Amino acid sequence: MKVLVLNGPNLGRLDIRDSSIYGDMSYADLVAHIVNAAKTHGFEADVRQSNDEAEIIGWLHEAADSNLPVIINPAAFTHYSYAIRDAAEMVKAPLIEVHLSNPLSREEFRHTSVISGVANGTIGGFGPNSYVLALIALKALLS
Repeated sequence: MKVLVLNGPNLGRLDIRDSSIYGDMSYADLVAHIVNAAKTHGFEADVRQSNDEAEIIGWLHEAADSNLPVIINPAAFTHYSYAIRDAAEMVKAPLIEVHLSNPLSREEFRHTSVISGVANGTIGGFGPNSYVLALIALKALLS
């Protein structure tokens, strides 16, 4: 089964971001990690990243129209993009929100997610393994 894995702004530049928060993995390494974990759990991962809110909304519309499950790391859009929230709400297949870091252990403005209310669940704080845990949860939701 195909799963759409969507990543928001600045995730494509992991290798130059604060490694104490985001780890030492490059984005290419993260994609490989997700693709390999997906295969292990019986999924084909289509991993995408954009700094553009409209592009992410279009991908969520694609998922809604195709009944594709979604794992999404909205990044900074987590905290204020009602447009992404509305598009995520249209996805009827399972949708899981993920974060490399734990937003609740960071600055107060990161404590609010406008996406969580329309997601089946949220996983954060486990670095790249947040995606692996999301795949495991997704498999259970689809069983």
